[in-house]
Amino acid sequence: MGENAASKNCHKNHHLHNHHQVFDVSIDVLPQNGSKCFDDDDGRLKRTGTLWTASAHIITAVIGSGVLSLAWAVAQLGWVAGPAVMFLFSLVTYYTSSLLTDCYRTGDPDTGKRNYTYMDAVQSILGGVKVKLCGFIQYLGLFGIAIGYTIASSISMMAIKRSNCFHQSGGQNPCHLSSNPYMIMFGITEILLSQIPDFDQLWWLSIVAAVMSFTYSSIGLGLGIGKVAVNGTFKGSLTGISIGTVTETEKIWRSFQALGAIAFAYSYSVILIEIQDTVKSPPAESKTMKKAARISIVVTTTFYMLCGCMGYAAFGDLAPGNLLTGFGFYNPYWLVDIANAAIVIHLVGAYQVFCQPLFAFIEKWANQKWPGSYFITKEFNIAVPGFGLYKLNLFRLVWRTIFVILTTVISMLLPFFNDVVGILGALGFWPLTVYFPVEMYIVQKKIPKWSTRWICLQILSMACLVISLVAVAGSLAGVVLDLKAYKPFKTSY
Repeated sequence: MGENAASKNCHKNHHLHNHHQVFDVSIDVLPQNGSKCFDDDDGRLKRTGTLWTASAHIITAVIGSGVLSLAWAVAQLGWVAGPAVMFLFSLVTYYTSSLLTDCYRTGDPDTGKRNYTYMDAVQSILGGVKVKLCGFIQYLGLFGIAIGYTIASSISMMAIKRSNCFHQSGGQNPCHLSSNPYMIMFGITEILLSQIPDFDQLWWLSIVAAVMSFTYSSIGLGLGIGKVAVNGTFKGSLTGISIGTVTETEKIWRSFQALGAIAFAYSYSVILIEIQDTVKSPPAESKTMKKAARISIVVTTTFYMLCGCMGYAAFGDLAPGNLLTGFGFYNPYWLVDIANAAIVIHLVGAYQVFCQPLFAFIEKWANQKWPGSYFITKEFNIAVPGFGLYKLNLFRLVWRTIFVILTTVISMLLPFFNDVVGILGALGFWPLTVYFPVEMYIVQKKIPKWSTRWICLQILSMACLVISLVAVAGSLAGVVLDLKAYKPFKTSY
């Protein structure tokens, strides 16, 4: 095979391999020492990622629908505490993710055994019951994200419908809508997409996601700046939403909930090791990754500060739970529609990317448990005109459909974007962003118990646990308050 063809072939295979997935993309290749195509130590396709591709991966993974609730979070905390809390979260996330980069290889940072996923790292460094605990938290988090995405996309679809209806009626019709048909529409789309094999490995998917999240985040930021300019003043106060607009108790719970919303916007530790697995060496992957974490945290924090603070400056105490729905009836309303459409397109794909590991986990488990079952293992070949053969598996069809229906029904029962985001952010933040990275780092670097360093790391972990618990309590209180005024399946906006 000619040199050119060989390098092209490497590249083609690499494209398939190197798209980062949330948990477990692994293509096993026989070791080929000294090969131009494969890494010597594990025989996998050569990693070609650089500082810039790693930073770009992190930024596109982090800036997602979490950005939409930041203006609301800042409004609960005020001009002093809001930006300060965001800054603290960014510091903690940067610090713990730099601890995590040292866990990509077990033992020696240059030649130790590679861990391809977050779970692999927990397995090889901590092992035992902690792996099961980590898996449970991750999969529960993914289930929650599927619900959060269903709610968020239905809100955006309704915002488009409402703003168009409002403008057609010249502002006469309040245009109340039910979110249910939109959630059902989203659910049907996800059922169809969930049957596409390896959907999350389509190379163009991450490009589309990056473009969409950048589009809606920038429009939200731009509209916030525009509204501040129109108002001619910065709204909001130093201490956040005033007592009177809400009761004292509500103020406390909402402040706690805001912590969860900010934590959700920063949750990306789960995919850090997957991204690190795309980086070439030398230099050691952990060195490149520490720099990439620094760059991406600076970029995302700057962006978050702008979105959160501009949204608060534009709306003051009335900052909406989802920034883009707050602009619903303002001109240029077509721009808001574009932003909401971008959210829907982004979330349709993101739902699949986040759910694939959960799908794969259950299917692998079922195959091991009942290897002889016709229902679980048999694949039927169906000819699809223009696409070739489609392999239909009955278990996959039934189980994935039930999963999507379940997330859709729960979303219809609890359509509260903020509360759900707060709960998800709070539940995932401490274990995945702080506890496991700290514990793995202590084992990996053999830090002696009760040494100053060990004590400092434990204090950090405990402080973050307290913040997480407080945020969970605030979000659950939010759900309870919402449920008092709410009838199941009858929400209209």
